[in-house]
Amino acid sequence: MRKLFGTDGIRGTANIHPMTTDIAMKIGQAVAFIFKSKRSRHPRILIGKDTRLSGYMLENAIASGICSMGVDVLLVGPMPTPAIAFLTESMRADAGIVISASHNPFEDNGIKIFSGDGFKLPDEMEMEIEDLMTSQRLNETKPTGNDVGRAFRMDDARGRYIVFLKHTFPKEFSLDGMKIILDCANGATYKVAPAVFEELGANVIHLGTKPNGTNINKGCGALHPERTQQAVKEYGADIGITLDGDGDRLILIDEKGQKVDGDHIMAICAKDMIESRKLSKNTLVATVMSNIGLEVAMREMGGKLVRTRVGDRYVVETMRRNGYNFGGEQSGHLIFLEHITTGDGILAALQLIAVMKKTGRTASELATVMTSIPQVLKNVTVREKTTPDRIPGLNDLTQKLEKDLKGYGRILIRPSGTEPVIRVMVEGEDEAQINATAQEITGHINRVYGIS
Repeated sequence: MRKLFGTDGIRGTANIHPMTTDIAMKIGQAVAFIFKSKRSRHPRILIGKDTRLSGYMLENAIASGICSMGVDVLLVGPMPTPAIAFLTESMRADAGIVISASHNPFEDNGIKIFSGDGFKLPDEMEMEIEDLMTSQRLNETKPTGNDVGRAFRMDDARGRYIVFLKHTFPKEFSLDGMKIILDCANGATYKVAPAVFEELGANVIHLGTKPNGTNINKGCGALHPERTQQAVKEYGADIGITLDGDGDRLILIDEKGQKVDGDHIMAICAKDMIESRKLSKNTLVATVMSNIGLEVAMREMGGKLVRTRVGDRYVVETMRRNGYNFGGEQSGHLIFLEHITTGDGILAALQLIAVMKKTGRTASELATVMTSIPQVLKNVTVREKTTPDRIPGLNDLTQKLEKDLKGYGRILIRPSGTEPVIRVMVEGEDEAQINATAQEITGHINRVYGIS
């Protein structure tokens, strides 16, 4: 069992275990040890971060750990998570590390690791890193003298990534005359995203592009799209694009100010890919959290949906294992595997806009390809990380409530991979019933295992 790594790296309150400089340095050493042993040439590891204040201390700690093992570091500064995946592979670096807590508040931070091919590490390699951090092998292999690693600042990283993103947009189209509201969540995309859309010709109205180290995700971005919804209506924009703090997820706002979530974006793009014969095996990969309406839509357009456990890395693993090329999550992680190895909010927005240009249809018109079945999502903060099966009485209650749904709905209860939170999803045709069901479940969890 992994003790530090969750579904998306390591995450926690900065300066409190496990997000301390001591742990960060050990991670740097362990990652350097593993990838150094796999290469004959002098290895390099790339480090990027989002805009959190704590990123400075963690960046220095990780870089110190890597250099202490005789491996060089390439520092790129604030850059989106998918940019690190892209640059790691294109620069032929041995690994890439992202310092970010994604959509979490600024007090938190996290560490995600990519291998040299741009893909997130499998569970087994994360366990190997944890084992190394507590072993003596790291102390036995430290170099001295000229063999100590060096750190370099990579000044052209942003430009490389911007050029890559622009090349994913069809050359026969431009964004000339298109008005876009863009909310970068005061996060890692604050310089990259505006440049991409403006260079393609759009009139971009910026929101969330003034990070100060403490305002990342605060009342803005993909988690809080309300400001973008209002701005789309106020400015008469064609579309609103909201990104999260590290830029790997997208929530869209149509021209009417309505939210278009990851499920609908997947349905829109999958339909276009099926029609153009570009969707591998006519199959879309999504998680157990995706609305059942997405399954219905895929079936109606001649495709099928394959589900995985929650986490974009598990979506990617299923795609690679079975030869699929498109998948994602309801939360807005969208993976176009022919372009990039992980979720990319900017790239996903460009792919959807390309469908708009190709069809001549608005975002709201395209979104009618899928009808969502009512779904309720609730979170319960618990006193410590746990799994639903360890909460007394929860399994019996869930079975009873599922019978009450009479086969016209489903209940999914799962632990967060990054926080002491239990997530409850109830889906069904009767909105009042699923709300009452979700309330009964969360009430039980609060009474039995909630924070007193």
